[in-house]
Amino acid sequence: MNPLDLAELVALRHQAKGVPPAPRRARSLLEGSYLSHFKGRGMEFAETRAYLPGDDIRHMEWRVTARTGKPHVKVFREERERAVLIWTDFRRPMHFATRGRFKVGQAGLAAALVGWGAALRGDRLGGLIFAEGEHRELRPQRGDRGVLRLIQEMVRFPAPGSETDPSVSFTSALLRLRRVALPGSLLFLFSDFRGLSESDHTHLAQMARHNDLTLFFVHDPLERALPPPDGRYPVAMGSGAPRFLEVNQPRVREEYAARFQRRLEELTTLCRSIGALLISCSTDEDAVTALKRGFGMRP
Repeated sequence: MNPLDLAELVALRHQAKGVPPAPRRARSLLEGSYLSHFKGRGMEFAETRAYLPGDDIRHMEWRVTARTGKPHVKVFREERERAVLIWTDFRRPMHFATRGRFKVGQAGLAAALVGWGAALRGDRLGGLIFAEGEHRELRPQRGDRGVLRLIQEMVRFPAPGSETDPSVSFTSALLRLRRVALPGSLLFLFSDFRGLSESDHTHLAQMARHNDLTLFFVHDPLERALPPPDGRYPVAMGSGAPRFLEVNQPRVREEYAARFQRRLEELTTLCRSIGALLISCSTDEDAVTALKRGFGMRP
């Protein structure tokens, strides 16, 4: 059963103003309505400079001309189209939670909010949804249609089955994203990032070199720390008999917590080194609040 609710994701449109915020840097001449570093006769004023032969006299800056006694013109930054690509992990580990929502539910909520924000800004929205046995690529589209298509695909995406397709993996999904992401795109990755390899680090670094990259890291409280040591906890393993989780040994508890901390530090270090933004969200948090907090916005 898919834990995402269509009506809830559609209703997020009313909370999406300012999400995502303006990008940290603008690189592209081709993608998104963000200011490029290249100047021209667009809609956004950039500066005033001395008149040069060939300049359009319709852009004369008469006040500066009168004050200096020399002709000056207004120069504008061009607004360029830019794509927002949402990469969402639907693998088996994402269909898990001990508190709150499934990890895939948190990822889907945050992805929908980013999608609605992109539509409100006039961006083109596309993306990639993947699991062990399947992947779906969505070509960028403008407006509400692009967001509704993303939401519908996430809601309809099949729950993990017993069969797997070896051609669909975490690394292959990153490669697909890297192939379709034109320079200057805004990239949002929603995952628990299990199984992240050194080669995946390289792919992320390459994408961050030419795009604005955000990693939304979803985790469950049980992954951070074991439950209280005053009980035995049954754990279901597929259709087999449940096993019991032994949590009363201090050394086991310390090693368990340290393992999660290393994983978080690895992601933090990686994002700092490549210039990406890392947003952490637990399954018992409000995903919308976590996303806005990560962007430095008021919830």
